[in-house]
Amino acid sequence: MARTARELLERTAGNLAPGPHANRLLPLIARGAAQRSTLAALALEQGQVIPADRRAFLHLAERPDTGPECAAFFTGLAESEALALDRLAAYADACGCGAEAARAAYQPLAGCQSYPAYIAWLAMNGSPAEVALALTADFAAWGGYCTTIAEALRHHYDFADEACGFFDLFAEPGPELGQRALAAVREGLDTGRLDEDRAHRQGRLLQTCETSFWHALWEEDQRVP
Repeated sequence: MARTARELLERTAGNLAPGPHANRLLPLIARGAAQRSTLAALALEQGQVIPADRRAFLHLAERPDTGPECAAFFTGLAESEALALDRLAAYADACGCGAEAARAAYQPLAGCQSYPAYIAWLAMNGSPAEVALALTADFAAWGGYCTTIAEALRHHYDFADEACGFFDLFAEPGPELGQRALAAVREGLDTGRLDEDRAHRQGRLLQTCETSFWHALWEEDQRVP
């Protein structure tokens, strides 16, 4: 049975929703038990992820096989990443790792950087509409994580609102993101450029990379005495 774009988005997000214990670090942050050095590592890893993802989204928007609705979706994502990078600076400063020297000295974790690596692979090899569907499913989990982290930073770590702005941005995405995702998926269906099974595989791999990101940080947190 043919599905509408909205049904496909909802079905994919539901099928790919992570389990309650997929993110081992989140419960530690939620109760204020994560090391502050781990919060700093989160900032430094995101400082690597965001620029890479932004370039990948711009590439997807500019590919010759990208339709106008998909292009609008990826352009919007790239603009959001630029805003996120600005907000990340306040969070990094609050974690004590905002200085250029701290960023230069930091050694990124392979488990964290598998996510932008796969985004880059999708930008080169994926069908734009399928990538849009896979990404939108992953964003649902990421937004929930950001909601929990923003609340914990305020209540357990005494972070000011400005320092939480990075997580607030993703915790409450604007309605235009959902509208653009819907239009991009509809365009893929209308043009025959969206294979549901392939998009599901891509979304599953994205979720695995997402889990790897948080697990790598959790492992680092456990090493701190």
